Order: sequence, then structure tokens, then C-alpha cells
Amino acid sequence: MSEENVDAFKRGIDAFNRGDIDAFLEGLDAEVEWHPVFQVVMLGGVAAVYRGHEGVRDELREWYETLGQVQVAVSETRDLGERIVAIGRVRARGQESGAPVEFPGAWVVEYKNGKAVRVREYLDPKEALEAAGLEE
Repeated sequence: MSEENVDAFKRGIDAFNRGDIDAFLEGLDAEVEWHPVFQVVMLGGVAAVYRGHEGVRDELREWYETLGQVQVAVSETRDLGERIVAIGRVRARGQESGAPVEFPGAWVVEYKNGKAVRVREYLDPKEALEAAGLEE
């Protein structure tokens, strides 16, 4: 099942990068729990947990209000059975300024029945690896 989770994650990133939010949400459990870090650090938001598809839509809406274009490039994915760790970069462009922004990104994603049930974002890949019980 774990290879299927990696494939599901990659399909989700592809859908996100195409801007196909409905296809992106198909890979998430209806009760998904999303723990963002990007809004807090990069957008000056407050720490929150987004729940369910509507919560994730709210999170993405915040992104797109500030960053008109957002692309995720994943350079490494580690298969941990019911969890995966993905490491990459987030590239964006300011909605109003057009200024480019780029920063590291890492995700620990837990799966159940082929759907992501919990997503945790990290700006430091080492923190994501540690959170997953791995070393660099």
C-alpha cells in the first residue's frame, strides 16, 4: 500500500501545480487534518489546523490571495508505509507585486485507505525527517 501512497502524493502535487483544487482534494480524506507552517512563517498568519476539504480550501484561498502563482517541486520522497516524507521547494510569485519567492518545504503525510488523513508542513527538511523518526 505504501507505494500507492507515494503515487497518491505525487498525483496531488501535480494537481496542485495545475491549479486543479478538486483533483488535489480527491487525494485527501474528507476529515483530513492539515497543519500548515507556511502561512505562519511566510504570510504572517496565525497557527491553525485546517480540517476537512473546506478547511483546506480556506488554507489555499489564503495562499492565492497573497501568492498568485504557487508551484511545488518535490526532490525527494521517502516511503514509510502508512506515512511518507517529501522534501522539496515552494516557488511563488506575489499576487500584487509579482515578486518571486522561493523557500524549502517538507511534508509528513499520513495515509489511511489511500487518502491523506494528516499533513504536517515544515520549512526545515531536517525537522520533517526528525518528526518522522528519521535522520538525514
